[in-house]
Amino acid sequence: MIDCAIHFPPFRHWMRHMAAVPKGFLRYQVLELLNEKSLSGSEIMSEIERKTSGTWRPSPGSVYPLLAWLQDNSYIQEVPTQESGIKRYMLTDKGRQLLEEQRKLKGKFCKGWKIFAPPFFGTLWLQIPSEEVEELRTALSRFIRAFFSLGMDLETKFSEQALKEMLMVLNETAQKLEEIDKKLQGKKI
Repeated sequence: MIDCAIHFPPFRHWMRHMAAVPKGFLRYQVLELLNEKSLSGSEIMSEIERKTSGTWRPSPGSVYPLLAWLQDNSYIQEVPTQESGIKRYMLTDKGRQLLEEQRKLKGKFCKGWKIFAPPFFGTLWLQIPSEEVEELRTALSRFIRAFFSLGMDLETKFSEQALKEMLMVLNETAQKLEEIDKKLQGKKI
């Protein structure tokens, strides 16, 4: 399963022009998918898009060179198919070993992630001793998903009214959070 799905219209264009996905992330996802079943490059792109609820669809320019590299290094092999012009791939034993190494790295990374990840990714970057932390993370994740989903919908179905409502809610929320922070700091509101 793919973690940390993020989408927002102004960033959609911006993200196309920079490395928005951590190095090795696509390779890991492709290995996981090919561990489940043999797939073509376009099926891999569609499957990642499906698993991220439409948030991210890797480009052919990133998937096909990766598949070529994986094949050149004997991590995957082409599977015979009856369909003309379609190449499907499956993991080799060497590819399964690479996947296991990647899973171990992911496990180590995720343990530290709770400490270092910014709230933008739906977690708190500090360890807070409280039973409500998981509830807070869930609420923050819901907020981020709703914010970015609304932003994407505004890009395709623009509404001045929806934009105004969004701005009002964001300003009110920011103000309330700032007030809570000032109280916590002992400042007068």
